Amino acid sequence: MQASATLQSRRILPTAALLLCLVFFGTARPAHAGDLPDQRLFDALLSSKSEMEARIVEAEIWESWIAAAPSADLEAKVRSAMSKRRVADYEGALMELNSALETAPDYAEAWNQRAFIHYLQGKPDRSLEDIERVLELEPRHFGALSGKGRILMEQGRVRLGQQALREAVALHPFIPERFLLIREQEEKGIDL
Repeated sequence: MQASATLQSRRILPTAALLLCLVFFGTARPAHAGDLPDQRLFDALLSSKSEMEARIVEAEIWESWIAAAPSADLEAKVRSAMSKRRVADYEGALMELNSALETAPDYAEAWNQRAFIHYLQGKPDRSLEDIERVLELEPRHFGALSGKGRILMEQGRVRLGQQALREAVALHPFIPERFLLIREQEEKGIDL
């Protein structure tokens, strides 16, 4: 009898947890192409009590950014570019992303992924151009903001870099780049 109750509770708890997540995050409805992440996800990110909790919400936000492609084909191109990036096939990744952006110039995550490729290729100014486009389309893109902060700081534009990092941390308090923040009175560098 006790074993049966334990087995039943093991089945009920995961189901209850899943239902709670669906209700809380609103993911019970299918994602629609072009939809940006729901503000409730950003609110959940801000109210996260631990880094682990924040990482779970962060993953949902990243998935929403990728899934915001206007078509399944364009989403597949971005996912393919990400796979190519992981194996350092930057030219192949750029071909996929350029193709996606020709078709969907308002697809923020395609711009963000291209910015990352430019950064990895040692083209920080081209990366910053793409990051600016990302932020025009999705001002809450903490990944683009943290990338902008890193690049600006690497260029010696510390104040501007710190400003971008602070904006990223204001959206995502557990973002790894939070450790790059310095006290304002210690900021040095040339801001062009």
